[in-house]
Amino acid sequence: MLIQQARYSLAISQLTTNGLRQQQSNDMGILKEEQKLRTGLILSGGGARAAYQIGVLRAIATLLPKHAPNPFNVISGTSAGALNAVSLATHAQRLRTGVRSLEFIWKNLTSDQVYDPRSSNMLGSLSNLVVPLLGKKSTSNSIALFDSAPLANLLGRVLKFERIQRNIDIGLLDAISITASAYSTGESVSFYQAVKGIEDWEGPHRIGRRDTLTLDHLLASSAIPVMFPAIKLGDQYFGDGAVRQLAPTSTPLHLGARRILAIGVSGNRTKRPLEDEMTEHPTLLQLLGHLLNSAFVDTLENDLEFLRHMNEVLPHVPKRALRKYGIDMTEVELLEISPSQELNVLAQDFYDELPKPLSRYIKPETSGSMLSLILFEKGFCSALWRLGYEDAMNKENEIREFFRVQE
Repeated sequence: MLIQQARYSLAISQLTTNGLRQQQSNDMGILKEEQKLRTGLILSGGGARAAYQIGVLRAIATLLPKHAPNPFNVISGTSAGALNAVSLATHAQRLRTGVRSLEFIWKNLTSDQVYDPRSSNMLGSLSNLVVPLLGKKSTSNSIALFDSAPLANLLGRVLKFERIQRNIDIGLLDAISITASAYSTGESVSFYQAVKGIEDWEGPHRIGRRDTLTLDHLLASSAIPVMFPAIKLGDQYFGDGAVRQLAPTSTPLHLGARRILAIGVSGNRTKRPLEDEMTEHPTLLQLLGHLLNSAFVDTLENDLEFLRHMNEVLPHVPKRALRKYGIDMTEVELLEISPSQELNVLAQDFYDELPKPLSRYIKPETSGSMLSLILFEKGFCSALWRLGYEDAMNKENEIREFFRVQE
């Protein structure tokens, strides 16, 4: 049974043995025996919730030496988390500079910098989405509630993608990936830019493809279904990378990481009893928010739980059995930092920031999930930043141990 579990885990994580270069700075205080272990960072998706990740990163930058470079060999981003990933990769020479750049973006963000409603009448926009689905003829028009052109303009101004390869070449980074979902095949595709020696991979409903990352990759990964239009990459259309991303940890493991810091943006960590009263039938936006929340939250949490179980199993699997099946596996050191509060509830405190055209249809008491995804406003994003910082500082000892930093 243990051998079967080990074989199954290979399909889940496919741990590789590529000889990636270790480029951690001596200033990091990392023990020599740990230098061979590549450190990976997972930044999950979740729309506006990704502001939480910046608070966590600020705490980490505070705990590490002042001039420390990027401490992550591998950075893996999905959806809004991909925006944060790219910014860190382009500022890999100094972690605090990368975090400061992200703080400036998120603390000054407004919804009109991210999206523009295609219509002031959301119900009319929804009907325009449904009608093509019922018809037999295809349409050349993108099916989405919002126009993402403002986001494209913003990211085009603040992100310098050409710096990624430079930082890889000088040894500040081994790999960065952006995950998107292919609408035609349903595959989760991790586009990655990396040092030589890493090969493309294939797994159940997921593949890794080497590419030069661009703004289009980022827009594709951030294209929340129904809300934002799909983006064409090559000969296929792609949408939000969180959709059908069954194993978020698989990508950094393929790229050589053996130690992983995962920053989640769960909106419903606290389990509510089934007895909680719901007096009205769920609205369309409630249903959509529920589906999107599941895509952004459940897969990462479930995958991390599976990884923990595998860490428990591996010590009991005979090494000769692993060698027999050609499996080269080691335990993966894991640190997870996720919200201590329900972000769906937190978003309701900032409902007044929601653009007026949307407040006609999104109500705080029934659309918390949707609200937390699209509330790209200063008050909510700053609150998320503070929560992320506090949650990370509450794990100060764990963070210091993870990065082997002395007090």
